[in-house]
Amino acid sequence: MQLKQVLEKMGFTPKEIMVYVSLLGKDNITATEVGVISGINRTSCYDILESLIAKGLVSKTLKNKRTYFNVSNPKALVGYLDREKEEAYSKIEKQKEMINLVMPEIMSFSRVGVTKPKVQYFEGEKGMREAYEDTLTAENIYYAYANIETMHEGLPNLFPDYYKRRVKAGIVARGIFPNNKETVERLRHNYEEKRESIIFGDQSLTFSPEVIIYNNKMLMISWKEKIAIMIESKELADLQKLIYEQLWKSLKSDPKNIISV
Repeated sequence: MQLKQVLEKMGFTPKEIMVYVSLLGKDNITATEVGVISGINRTSCYDILESLIAKGLVSKTLKNKRTYFNVSNPKALVGYLDREKEEAYSKIEKQKEMINLVMPEIMSFSRVGVTKPKVQYFEGEKGMREAYEDTLTAENIYYAYANIETMHEGLPNLFPDYYKRRVKAGIVARGIFPNNKETVERLRHNYEEKRESIIFGDQSLTFSPEVIIYNNKMLMISWKEKIAIMIESKELADLQKLIYEQLWKSLKSDPKNIISV
């Protein structure tokens, strides 16, 4: 990938990219010279250079009443990303604090306690991730039919960090899984990832979607079609938990199935 494309993906403006690239390989270059190389007028160059200095990517020195600019160590780009990550995290944490402050007001308008079933539809990776994050609200345990191979293909940037956060939340995952290599390998971490598992001994018994039952909800995810449907209904969730428990007992009694890895 070319440098300009990388800088663009990092959030640099087109003019910032032009100025930064103009500085590469140059020592003690003036804003006027940067303007000539980049084709940007001198006044704009000063503003852009100050922006790059604020990012820690450019330095300036004063010599004989003239200001000269230099590119900082290229590794400063990594440091810049680290700072951006910290600032973004800090911003989100502050936003969460503000939301928590007004939560009583928000809750006063919501129909908490209403038992009417609720169905939500999620689409695309962003929507699926939003739906999956809701499983971290499970109380103590959730029940899943899951294929770890297709899960990791569907949301590669969510796992395995999700497992760590689930453990931190104190949630046990009980899962029924098909028999494939990636699933078996992942389940070797059952103990530290607070997971109970049964794997079908018959490899022909496979599936790609995932179903998670927790609280009064049932989340159904198609990893291949990139959609998720969440049904919130105590009556339906209770039925699905009952069916799950009966299937779990039946599978557990069959020696062909793998109870732990």
